[in-house]
Formats: sequence, C-alpha cells, structure tokens
Amino acid sequence: MKLKVPVFFGVAVLCATIANVASANSGAFDLERWDNVIENIRTRAEKQNISKSVIDETLKSPAFIPSIVKSDKNQSEFTLTLNQYLSRTVNDTRVKQGLSKKAEYPTLLSRVEKKYNIPKNVMLAFWGMESNYGSVKSKHQLTSAFMTLIYEGRREEFFSKQLLALMKIADKNKLQINNIYGSWAGAMGHFQFIPTTLTQYGVDGNNDNRIDIINSVGDAMMSAGNYLNKLGWAKEEPIIYHVILPGDFDRSVLNGDTKKSFKEWSKMGVMKTDGTPLPENETIVGLIADTKQIAENDLFATPAEDSDVAVTPVIQAYLTYPNFYRIKKWNNSSWYAIAIGELSEKLK
Repeated sequence: MKLKVPVFFGVAVLCATIANVASANSGAFDLERWDNVIENIRTRAEKQNISKSVIDETLKSPAFIPSIVKSDKNQSEFTLTLNQYLSRTVNDTRVKQGLSKKAEYPTLLSRVEKKYNIPKNVMLAFWGMESNYGSVKSKHQLTSAFMTLIYEGRREEFFSKQLLALMKIADKNKLQINNIYGSWAGAMGHFQFIPTTLTQYGVDGNNDNRIDIINSVGDAMMSAGNYLNKLGWAKEEPIIYHVILPGDFDRSVLNGDTKKSFKEWSKMGVMKTDGTPLPENETIVGLIADTKQIAENDLFATPAEDSDVAVTPVIQAYLTYPNFYRIKKWNNSSWYAIAIGELSEKLK
C-alpha cells in the first residue's frame, strides 16, 4: 500500500501521523529536520527572487512519501542482456506507434529538424524511448517528491537545486506548481527532463509565451531538439553500425572506449553482418558488445546461409559513431544508445 501523508505546520495530529508512518517504513521521522528542510528551501527561494505566491504554494502542504525513499534506496541493478533490452524497447508496437506519430506531427518534426538539425526519426526514437510517445503518465507530485528526497539526505543538494529550479519554472511560465507531476526522481514530460535541464534547454515551441513540456508536444519536442543540438548532434552521421565478430575476438576492447578506424577494426576481424569485409575508410569509431552474454557462451548463429566468409560462432556487436556518445550524455547507458540507434533506423 502506498502512503502519502501531508505535513502542515502546527497541526500536531498530522505530525504524529507522519511520524508513525515514517517509523513504520524507514525509522523514526525527524519532524525538526522536516521543518528545517522547508525553511531552508523558503530562505533560498526568497534569495533567488522566486515569487511569494509560488513559495507559499510549494511549501504550504508538502507530503512525505515513504515509497519514494524506498525507491531511492533500492534502485535495482541493470541485469537485462542487450537482446532482452532491445526486445523490450525496439519492438513492433513501438515502431508502429512511432510511424503513426510521424504522420501525426509532420510539420512540428520538420520545424525541429530545420531549426536544430535533428532528423525526424531520431526525435521520434527519443520520444518513444522516454515516454512511449507521451502515453506513459508520471504519477508523482514533484514538489512532494523533491521535498521527500531532500529530507532523505542522500543527495540533498542535488534535489534542493531541482526543487528550486522547478519553482522558477512555475513562476516564469505561470504554472500551478503542485499540478506538475513526474517520476519519483523528478523527470517530467514527453522527454523526461529534470528541472535544471529544462531551465537550460527549454524552448517555447508553440509560441504561447510559456514553456510546458508536459502538456505541449511542441514545447517538449523543440526543447529536446535544442538539447540534442547543444550536445553537438551531427545530422548526417550514423549512430551505430551493426557488425559481427569472430567468437574468439578480444573482449577487452568491446566497451566502446577503444577507438579505431573501420580499416583497423577490419584487420582485427570485424565484419559486416553478412560476413563480408567492412568499408575501407578511416572513420574512427568504438566497438560495443554484450560481454556478459558472451561470457555465458550465448553467442549468435552464423549469419547469412549463403555466406562462405564469416567464421562461426560469431558475436553480434556495434561500431559506435560520435553520435552514440552524444546520446550517452543524455542517458549514460550503452544499451539505451544502441536502442536509440536501432529504433531510429526503423522510423526512417
């Protein structure tokens, strides 16, 4: 059962209730610390010239949410293999939905591409990965989520900055701050921006003189395009190049950190998926494969049956272009970056 108990100043009964709830979930609740957290945010917000109305609205009845503390303390370790991850993220349903959104928003996607040089299929891939094209609705009131995480203390300053940034966003864009919802860790909208990222890269995409990346697809899309552009996205450059490797390939270079030219990788045994040699060029790329899966001897079948070039068994891998590493600045996961590359190809 998920508990969400409001905290009001000077109401002893409710304070006692919170103490009991917190004690049952994560130890004794420190009411003095909670009050100090609230007053610290109030003081910092006043110094940053956030309006009194937004400050009062944010701090009049914040809720301590034990389930968020539990989520922060028990973040599960990533255990999916690459193939499992891709089967969940780059499936026929998501591709079909993405092509439907491509037909629904041709003008907006063209505007983003023209202004920020982000191809339509790349924008759609990020949108699909982050919120399943807006269909995944966040359920946490961000003011209470951030107050809970600040109180918890593990990343107090980080979440304090997120809450203050959210207050500024609500103030500037005339948004009802307690009606802004996101993930338990504070990501919001179609492209799951945290408040400090939105502050830096947010764009008014529908020209209504405010930025609302939750309710406006235009604002969300243009903001994401601006962010990718600032990361240095190269429009004409691929993300990944699907290849195969001999089963005895040197696994120490399969983490993406080692960079070589196509020509150099070819000499080491990297091949096209049909078993033929790589293009003879000097483009510098990295190389990624699922080393855990390889270690478990879960290698892949021989490629094309009519090929007499490829050795067997072979390993599925990806050569990674600079755009791959730009994606990792958005989300520092190689599997995520590969999924963006695979999904964007299917959405062309």
